[in-house]
Amino acid sequence: MKKLTLLFIAFIAILSFTACTEDDGFTFTAKPDPEGISFMNQTADTYTLTSANANNLAERFVWNEVDFDVQTPINYELQGAAEESFSSYSVLGDVTDNNLAVSIGSMLDLAEEAGLDNDPETEAPNTGNIYFRVRAYVGADAGNVVEQTSNILTVSVTLPEATEDAVELKRELYLVGDATAAGWNPDNNNTPIFRDAENDDIYYFEGRFAGGDGVEGFKLIESLGNWQPQWGINEGAATSSDILGGDPQAFPVSDDAFYSFTLNAADGTYTFESIDASSAPTYSAMGIIGTATTGDDSGWNQDIDFTQSTFNPHIWYINGIEIFEGEAKIRADNDWTDSWGDDTFLSGQGNNNNDPNIVVTPGTYNVWFNDLDGRYLFIPQVSE
Repeated sequence: MKKLTLLFIAFIAILSFTACTEDDGFTFTAKPDPEGISFMNQTADTYTLTSANANNLAERFVWNEVDFDVQTPINYELQGAAEESFSSYSVLGDVTDNNLAVSIGSMLDLAEEAGLDNDPETEAPNTGNIYFRVRAYVGADAGNVVEQTSNILTVSVTLPEATEDAVELKRELYLVGDATAAGWNPDNNNTPIFRDAENDDIYYFEGRFAGGDGVEGFKLIESLGNWQPQWGINEGAATSSDILGGDPQAFPVSDDAFYSFTLNAADGTYTFESIDASSAPTYSAMGIIGTATTGDDSGWNQDIDFTQSTFNPHIWYINGIEIFEGEAKIRADNDWTDSWGDDTFLSGQGNNNNDPNIVVTPGTYNVWFNDLDGRYLFIPQVSE
């Protein structure tokens, strides 16, 4: 009898262990989010796509986070297509964040699939639409995947037709704010910051910022006269209104002093540090000279003068200058003691004297120069 009792107890224990083991294998049941998923970023009216800028950021797509009511990471798959039907599409990235940067090159690939090109000799259009959507999902196999797909976002793109004297239009960033020369006016001859010659996402500026008590600071705008898109900071990182889905805060400026500012628009990193400019020379005149100013050798005989900023004596500008095919240099005080040039056009940095001449593309430009670091910027003025 005692043996039977022991056997019965052992049998019950085995059943209890098995039941506990099965209970430990419970699963969550994912449910689609009733709020859905949709894009939150503001897109440009049209995106200008050139192969020369293929590696640059075209847009950072942002969407709302979804809640599938499960304790597991949610994946987001950004898809791009040449047709609104999405009968075929490309996966541009698969992330657990609710945003993804898309390069100009990726948009160009979709534009080519859509039948667009920039050859004026073909009948193919150079303007059209490409399409984006985002898929949110949990689960790793077809039997367990729960997913939701966003609305379809239509994006207009233009591939500038190739011409002999085509001028690249690149993103410009202009200073605005109560610590800057323009104040909070987005159309007040705002000073641009200087784009890197090799990487269009990196910008530099050395100069005065009029900070202090009661001063909010500065932001950056991409288009004169327009507040959007605007760049500032959010939670310690540089960001734009397109990325954030709202206006960022201003970069703060503690004192009225000279600072060095750098920005990487692709990853949101920036630096802002005070510098000592007290030993830098202050010039009485600055000019551009060379065959590019006249179209012939007579251009080396006469400077076309810049205007000196009244806010910062190291910043110089010329608005609406016609540039001819040829070469140019920038020089101080109408002689060759101090002069600057570089082998890159639109933007570059001279080191003084022995610099190469700037080989230009003809057109009408606003030209800006900073004598503190030798950086120059040619901004094409395109007729509407």
